[in-house]
Amino acid sequence: MQALSYRGYRFPPAIIQHAVWLYLRFTLSFRDVEDLLAERGIAVSYETIRRWVVHFGPIYGRRLRAMRPPATGRWHLDEVFVSIAGRQMYLWRAIDDEGEVLDVLVQARRDLDAALRLIRKLLKRQGLFPRQLSLTGIAFTVPPCVILDFRMSTNVASD
Repeated sequence: MQALSYRGYRFPPAIIQHAVWLYLRFTLSFRDVEDLLAERGIAVSYETIRRWVVHFGPIYGRRLRAMRPPATGRWHLDEVFVSIAGRQMYLWRAIDDEGEVLDVLVQARRDLDAALRLIRKLLKRQGLFPRQLSLTGIAFTVPPCVILDFRMSTNVASD
């Protein structure tokens, strides 16, 4: 993980963190964040805030995702039809039994390969195999041999 250093920045880390948090947490523009900080006596330009968000935003995001508790042992794979730019697309979503979104995949095709691609991506990212994988609402089912093949071909721990 990238080391977080505020060296070379004029403002203290607390102000940088607060400005980035305001921008990412609420639907504010850079100028809105500039105004909020100005009300507190902090003179900083919106361009500086933009640079902070570009630099520190991904680092904060990675750290927050690393602190997230691991997924539970029951996963649900669901698909939804959505219209994006006038084209019908398929939104594949994987959630655990606590409602935490594990991953999302959007693509134009609806086939077994799409479900398997999402499952493969999940197994690599989560690092463990679920006790139960529910595929309700999907027009096809994944054969158990395919799931077992995933377990054998990927280096994931069994839950």
